[in-house]
Amino acid sequence: MSTLFRPIRFRDVTVRNRIFVSPMCQYSARDGLPTDWHLVHLGSRAVGGAGLVMVEATAVCPEGRISPDDLGLWSSQKAAAFQRIARFIEEQGAVAAVQLAHAGRKAGTAAPWNGGHPLAPSEGGWQPVGPSPIAFSPAHPVPTALDGAGLDEVVQQFEQAARHAVEAGFRAIELHMAHGYLLHSFLSPLSNRRDDDYGGSFDNRVRLPLRVVDAVRAAWPAELPLFVRLSATDWVEGGWDLAQTVALAGLLKAKGVDLIDCSSGGLVPDAVVPAGPGYQTPFAREVRLGAQIPTGAVGLITSPQQAEQIVATGLADVVLLGREMLRRPYWALEAAAALGAQIAWPSQYLRAR
Repeated sequence: MSTLFRPIRFRDVTVRNRIFVSPMCQYSARDGLPTDWHLVHLGSRAVGGAGLVMVEATAVCPEGRISPDDLGLWSSQKAAAFQRIARFIEEQGAVAAVQLAHAGRKAGTAAPWNGGHPLAPSEGGWQPVGPSPIAFSPAHPVPTALDGAGLDEVVQQFEQAARHAVEAGFRAIELHMAHGYLLHSFLSPLSNRRDDDYGGSFDNRVRLPLRVVDAVRAAWPAELPLFVRLSATDWVEGGWDLAQTVALAGLLKAKGVDLIDCSSGGLVPDAVVPAGPGYQTPFAREVRLGAQIPTGAVGLITSPQQAEQIVATGLADVVLLGREMLRRPYWALEAAAALGAQIAWPSQYLRAR
């Protein structure tokens, strides 16, 4: 039997296969609310056989959005708007998940197809925040360094978003601690130059992310899984690296995190990333072995055979597909045929099986 199509269990949630749809920003929200685009985009991947479908980076507060076109989950009104999407995903046999995020110093930009540049307040932008007054790039505004009250507020915002995720009907949460956004920027010494309890040493730099995990784990039902996405390396000397990632993963496991989604980069705009097929899979293997925690592999995973090899040989427990799922929403159904796995098709599509 194909390992890729064996179910996997996290707490009380069983996922029908090891194929997860990676969170991918669509920049199509209206005042933080999902639209019909999100229903069709996410729903089609569930119809297409994926085991878990994760909603894109969803901000825990308005100023935590990457762009004004991003999703948000900072109120019960927002939660109610997600219910139809979560329900449809679950009706197709997939697990509905959401990634909770705060963009930090990379917030307030235009959608990529509109240039991706930082927006002035007159264009709908806002003042970003971060660990230190260090801009992401020369084109970005210098963020306001969060003080004690600001740090407490961030923790509360993630906690409240987790409660709203319950209202929305999601059965898994992922905390975004990667790609240069707020929590990652606290982890890396390249962006965190604080001299208080939240900067300097490893223990200090991981303090805010761990506080967020504690708050979310307490608010999120004990029977439901909590994942974390980490950038395993900044791809820059002197930055966050794999050894620190493994150490943090061990701390996260002790606090009730169930899987580490292993990505990389995003902290600085000029990092040289040796991208290629499966180039981030070794990170998932090292975290899995070093911290003894389930991991997800992501990044240029495109073929069924490649995905099968990753999970069958223990390099990772699941694979997360992004761009390939944009190209082929029914990738999981195609992969099952390629690997000789027998999986259920939607009744409406049986004539094409």
